[in-house]
Amino acid sequence: MPHLPTDSPDSGRSLPARRSVLGAIAATAAAPTLLGLSSPASAAPVAQPRALPGGGDLGPNVIVFAPSTSGIQAKLDEVFRQQESAQFGTGRYALLFKPGTYNGLNAQLGFYTSIAGLGLSPDDTAINGDVTVDAGWFNGNATQNFWRSAENLALTPVSGTNRWAVAQAAPFRRMHVRGGLNLAPTGYGWASGGYIADSRIDGSVGPYSQQQWYTRDSSVGGWANAVWNMVFSGVQGAPAQSFPNPPYTTLDTTPVSREKPFLYLNGSEYRVFLPERRTNARGTTWGSGTPRGTSLPLTQFYVAKPGVTAATLNAALTQGLHLLLTPGIYHLDQPIQVNRAGTVVLGLGYATLIPDNGVTALRTADVDGVRLAGFLIDAGPVNSSTLLEVGPAGASASHSANPTTVQDVFIRIGGAGAGKATTSMVINSRDTIIDHTWVWRADHGTGVGWETNRADYGIRVNGDDVLATGLFVEHFNKYDVQWYGQRGRTIFFQNEKAYDAPNQAAIQNGNVKGYAAYKVADSVTTHEGWGLGSYCYYNVDPTIVQHNGFAAPNTPGVKFHDLLVVSLGGQGQYEHVVNETGAPTSGTSTVPSTVVSYP
Repeated sequence: MPHLPTDSPDSGRSLPARRSVLGAIAATAAAPTLLGLSSPASAAPVAQPRALPGGGDLGPNVIVFAPSTSGIQAKLDEVFRQQESAQFGTGRYALLFKPGTYNGLNAQLGFYTSIAGLGLSPDDTAINGDVTVDAGWFNGNATQNFWRSAENLALTPVSGTNRWAVAQAAPFRRMHVRGGLNLAPTGYGWASGGYIADSRIDGSVGPYSQQQWYTRDSSVGGWANAVWNMVFSGVQGAPAQSFPNPPYTTLDTTPVSREKPFLYLNGSEYRVFLPERRTNARGTTWGSGTPRGTSLPLTQFYVAKPGVTAATLNAALTQGLHLLLTPGIYHLDQPIQVNRAGTVVLGLGYATLIPDNGVTALRTADVDGVRLAGFLIDAGPVNSSTLLEVGPAGASASHSANPTTVQDVFIRIGGAGAGKATTSMVINSRDTIIDHTWVWRADHGTGVGWETNRADYGIRVNGDDVLATGLFVEHFNKYDVQWYGQRGRTIFFQNEKAYDAPNQAAIQNGNVKGYAAYKVADSVTTHEGWGLGSYCYYNVDPTIVQHNGFAAPNTPGVKFHDLLVVSLGGQGQYEHVVNETGAPTSGTSTVPSTVVSYP
């Protein structure tokens, strides 16, 4: 593990090293019963398929607390002890708090642990205490604090500041911090995150050693510093645009957003709230009271438990039910197929889908308003051509008024075991919103090697008018992102090229040295991106040269703002930032090369 120099957090410019370096009801009427075919009177009766029930209990790994519950802290501590260092373990937990006030708690979150309030507003569930992520398990290095989340709570931190030292796939959504928020681990060690949305932090946010961060549609009382790439869209109190010194990229509004669905209690009834779509959004959805949107009773969901078959999940969808995936691991021998407009597939506690025998985990039809949220797809050992497909090939219908959203849907190839996939995520449907994803070819764990967890492409966007807000894609053997659709937009991109390339020839792209992290196809005439970064750490062969981080047609309609590339400790180098523009990285200084505007 190389040790790159880190300045004092008070200097506001720490340069950490990287990760394994070291109000209407929106639904239709109740679900119909599946009917069998009728038979002639003389024939024996044909058995009728039994309708699957909606609703039901949430399973053993959803732990629900009320203010009157005894032993809350002990239970929180028990889950944390199990999950603190279980980076590739099988435990999955959702910790849910009924509306009310809770005193003196410190909910420390480990891997695959989600904590959430069950009110309509974060302020309905108040914790006088903390929801903490730190990095003691990894000697103060927060760059592997993945796969955990906090949602829909109001916190009054004991010290006045809550610590949330996370890396990728760790969303902080719909939170109200009645104080400050510290994004660095104790001791201000290395950190590489992260994502905040629809949240209000009354005090200041201190990223300190965080290399990059994206904050959307929120309110902050201040922002302390920046390292490489801090991006804001629709954030009240955000620092002014100033990239690259300091490296703040600030958009006054988010062009289109629709918050993630969430579970809540209406009295004693569980429901799922579906926030409405917003355009030119700024600030939280809940600041002036009850959020705007629609709601579904849990009885309209098939509440899935680990062990259920893909055939049963598809039967529930065909029947007209939505899917609620309770925490656990689900093996799939066929794709989950979402065909109905407005279908919700919501995971709790990092419910994990593993496609067996090379199938695709989930596909959608080219329909309006599908919401995919809150689950992890883990590639299986037999190569899948794709892991997630939004819309079929050639999809062309407009969904501008009611797009499909992909939110906190994470993909992993390797790490927990050998996995392979040619292209992880394919977006064919127009107007899709990808709102926070981490698509990761593992660089550590088990089943990791240049060919062992082969995955050539991360995300391919074929649909027009697709928007990505918070795009994290890392370590693919070839292109991390390929964009073929017209009028695509990305606000915030974080990337590392694959560490483990054995030599220059292994990544050679014809006459070009290496595959760009973010490639816009030559056929595209309109595209725009803000706050995009790519890092290299070719530790197997530090002589590898990457021609650029970003490649795109040189045309006026294809525009980039605030780009950077970084060589981590001189392990490999970039020749340019975008196309032939931008200075090369050099030496071992780990200083970004930047381009403010292109072309």
